[in-house]
Amino acid sequence: MAGMTHTPRSRGTGMLKAPRSRGMLSGLLLILLALWGGLIPFIGPYFHFGFGPDDAWVYTSDRLVLSILPAIAVGVGGLILLVSSNRPIALFGSWLAILGGLWFVVGATIAAQWDVSPGAALGGQTRRIAEQLSFFHGLGSIIVLLAAVALGRFLVVGVREARRAEAGRGESKRAAAAGQQGGRGSSTAPEWENQAGSRPDDQRPATPGQRTWRTTPRSRR
Repeated sequence: MAGMTHTPRSRGTGMLKAPRSRGMLSGLLLILLALWGGLIPFIGPYFHFGFGPDDAWVYTSDRLVLSILPAIAVGVGGLILLVSSNRPIALFGSWLAILGGLWFVVGATIAAQWDVSPGAALGGQTRRIAEQLSFFHGLGSIIVLLAAVALGRFLVVGVREARRAEAGRGESKRAAAAGQQGGRGSSTAPEWENQAGSRPDDQRPATPGQRTWRTTPRSRR
């Protein structure tokens, strides 16, 4: 439609972009922690480290609720942070990882109301403390910390991003102005009309019955 243009990028859309490197480190670490949290209940019994039963690769609904599901949430959030350069999507990934980490911290306490328990810790007192920290409380705290750092980094708009968005807004305004001029049309006469209108009177064709007068330059004596 004449007079309407499609703006390539506005200031708002420019602010939605962020450098992909901003969440790469946090995303990578979150993925590694998610792998640890999801696999350690199955491979820990090899080293007599974990919660009963003391058998490797034994699946239970308790491990699903307390370890596997939060590990999936943290892993997906870390993957989003690793590959995304879109600010809202990266913020969603950060919150997803934060929720997974919080469940590692408080999941065992809350799930106990549903008769869900990780089982009895294996080993002595020192080993039991290490198991609680490695499986749940310490692991979840580190995950929440990393995800919160990534969340803060994506909430802050850098100087370069603001300048880039400002430049994009200027380009959009210029493109819109050019589109409006092209769609509205120009009020000036076409070039061929100007050329025809600037033709001298002595060169214009005479109408029938009209006498033409031609002026000749005065000759020098």
